[in-house]
Amino acid sequence: MQLVVARIGRAHGIKGEVTVEVRTDEPELRLAPGAVLATEPASAGPLTIETGRVHSGRLLLRFEGVRDRNGAEALRNILLIAEVDPDAVPEEPDEYYDHQLMDLDVVLADGTEIGRITEISHLPSQDLLIVERPDGSEVMIPFVEEIVTEIDLAGQRAVIDPPPGLVDDRAEIASQRDADTEDGS
Repeated sequence: MQLVVARIGRAHGIKGEVTVEVRTDEPELRLAPGAVLATEPASAGPLTIETGRVHSGRLLLRFEGVRDRNGAEALRNILLIAEVDPDAVPEEPDEYYDHQLMDLDVVLADGTEIGRITEISHLPSQDLLIVERPDGSEVMIPFVEEIVTEIDLAGQRAVIDPPPGLVDDRAEIASQRDADTEDGS
């Protein structure tokens, strides 16, 4: 199974290094020197990682055969794809690969159907589960323990306990509620 593990960013310096936007929880395994990665578009690869280092909090990679800034700039926005065993699981028990979460049914604790996970968005602050509802609309669920209370891979479902307004229209604006209380409404 192929998984996107990074996106190549800007060139860094003049010796062929590039910044990368990491899209894996295991960069030390997937983006290590010697790793051979497929690319999207496929015509740009495969690419073999020659060196890697962290500079100012960003991962910098240099690929075999890329020796200058022009070569590095030509790689910008290319996706790096690793071949992963589909049965492999992360070392931590409460971590999941994106492919494990895709197409899980999302339900409330009482079994009410919310939708199906169609995408995982990796943001700097947290990950979001993009859930397609039965009516075709989408809802974004923060992938945090307080909201996503259970991932049942065997049952192919994710159980959520969302705050008011996240998946329904019953959100109440606190200031309006307080104003109604003062008025005696």
